Amino acid sequence: MALAHNHAIKAQRTLVLQNEAQEITANLRPNPTFGADSQFIPIFTPSDFSVDNLNVTQQFDIGIGYLFERGRKRQARLQAARDQTAVTKSQTTDAERTLAFNVGQQFVSVLLAESTLEFALQDLKSFQQTVDIGETQFKAGYIGEGDYLKIKLQLLQFQTDVSSARLAKRQALVALRQFLGYDAVPADYDVMGDLGYEPLKVNEEDLQAKALSQRPDFRAAVLGVTAAQSQIQLAKANSKVDVNGTYDFSHVSAQNTASIFVGFELPIFNRNQGELARTRYALTQAQELQESASDTVISDVANAYEAVKSNDEVVQLYTSGYLKAAQDSRDISEYAYKRGAASLLDFLDAERSNRATQLAYRQALASYMTAIEQLKEAVGTRNLP
Repeated sequence: MALAHNHAIKAQRTLVLQNEAQEITANLRPNPTFGADSQFIPIFTPSDFSVDNLNVTQQFDIGIGYLFERGRKRQARLQAARDQTAVTKSQTTDAERTLAFNVGQQFVSVLLAESTLEFALQDLKSFQQTVDIGETQFKAGYIGEGDYLKIKLQLLQFQTDVSSARLAKRQALVALRQFLGYDAVPADYDVMGDLGYEPLKVNEEDLQAKALSQRPDFRAAVLGVTAAQSQIQLAKANSKVDVNGTYDFSHVSAQNTASIFVGFELPIFNRNQGELARTRYALTQAQELQESASDTVISDVANAYEAVKSNDEVVQLYTSGYLKAAQDSRDISEYAYKRGAASLLDFLDAERSNRATQLAYRQALASYMTAIEQLKEAVGTRNLP
């Protein structure tokens, strides 16, 4: 949806159309020139206007000229324009790659907010039961007013968590809608999906090799070298001298004659030396940028791969037992507290620990999924092996 409706990417795509239009311009031939003149018109002696004066005295010239381009300039211009279009297409694809990552990252943010909201609502409902039980115990005289107030005040935290989670989800949806395009979805839209964990089953070297073959920004850098070479060929073509040819028909003194004129520059001072030198330096620049882009691709994949591994370890720590231990501790403390075998402080502490662990686990899942999105962007594909 973002690739179809995002206005920024639509604006970027027009650059390709602009370059293709420049190809048309580059392939155009020079226009011929038309010239006409009339000489010896007796404007200041009107009495001399006559057929004889028109035929014998006055001179008329009509001619057509054309610029003959040498050095295959038109072909060089067209090739340079086509190579620049190829670069722009890769740059546009790279913008789409970045947009896809932004959408994926923001989608994970929405899933995290949704999961946090669901957990907050469940926690609030569960603790509300504890408050109700506490109120019954207080009225029956089993607990003091101080303990009951502590339980009731703790309810405020859960209510605040619900409000904060609702706000976070709403803001995440608004941010995602900006990438999708406001016209693409209604204001009350929602997303489907869950925070999940799927282990990565590919090594770093394979990902780096795939990135070098698929990353559009690296492809743009490679094509930039080709475009720079085309500019050198164009500069060489422009150094060739063009020829102006003109054919004239003249009527002079009752005689009809024809004339042919040829003119061209003498390449004594300007032989396009500066542009030839500049384009050679531009080629060196493009080659260095290609090497730099290659280093960037390798580094991006390495950093993203390490981020996935690190977040993978964190998720596995939670799923290996810590998540269950926090839930069990909370359940045991609640069971013991309701039966008078544990203090209120112990129960509330176990409640806070479980809440913190559950929220941290959801954040770990979101971080892992975001790291996967980052790796997809670094490799330049939406489908990892």
